[in-house]
Amino acid sequence: MNAPIPNENRFGAYLRDRRIKLDAAALGFSGPRRRTPGLRREEVAQRAHISATWYTWLEQGRGGAPSGDVLDRIARALLLTDVEREHLFLLGLGRPPEVRYRETEGVSPRLQRVLDALDPSPAMIKTLTWDIIAWNRAALAVFADYALLPPEERNILRRLFLDPRVRAINPDWDSVARFVVAAFRADVARAGAGAEASVNTLIDELSRGSPEFAALWADNDVRYHGEGLKRLHHPALGPIAFEYSAFAVDGRPDLGMIVYNPATPQDLDRVRALVEAS
Repeated sequence: MNAPIPNENRFGAYLRDRRIKLDAAALGFSGPRRRTPGLRREEVAQRAHISATWYTWLEQGRGGAPSGDVLDRIARALLLTDVEREHLFLLGLGRPPEVRYRETEGVSPRLQRVLDALDPSPAMIKTLTWDIIAWNRAALAVFADYALLPPEERNILRRLFLDPRVRAINPDWDSVARFVVAAFRADVARAGAGAEASVNTLIDELSRGSPEFAALWADNDVRYHGEGLKRLHHPALGPIAFEYSAFAVDGRPDLGMIVYNPATPQDLDRVRALVEAS
């Protein structure tokens, strides 16, 4: 027996609502005057490459829960946005879809202003492949002047495993490295097939350049970034500690924000002075 749809009444109603809001003529469906607005059920089925009978059953809450692949095709057929697609999956399968990996070089001005407002706490935005694509002044002062680095060198894993200067400022490098690889593995799985080429290239490069990375990657450990304590031996500040927290970026599941709050009032004063001086 097919598994039931978790929210079948709301699922069917959502499909109908999205269907009738589409412009049939704009999508190439012309013909006699329609009695109801939007696409017909068989037209959605045609666009999604599924049977009209089954699509009708889905709107009626019959036929069992569809697969993720079918929901993806229906989402494309109904021209759903990312948030609408996520809502469709939550109603139909009780879980969000896989993250859609996308190449990106920056963030919106509004998100950059959020980072800037967090000074003097270092903050940055990373992709699912751990490329740093945005940062604030405190991150520049404490970690690196990312603006001066080539884009490929702004990757957290490349810096941690291939740059001896970054290794030197991490007094507990071994535990940091193990944690970073395990969290990276979790993000790689979330990125899905769309990121496979970029991920494999990065993994191959790191494995060739760092036996430590190769060994840690082979361990298959997985964990989420979450929150914790990061200690540094900063070249200007000396020993200093930060409490870090990782956050999802709403509407951009391919991005994550990491904020490093100085662990003590004294650490905060020292970071503030460094940011102002720089």
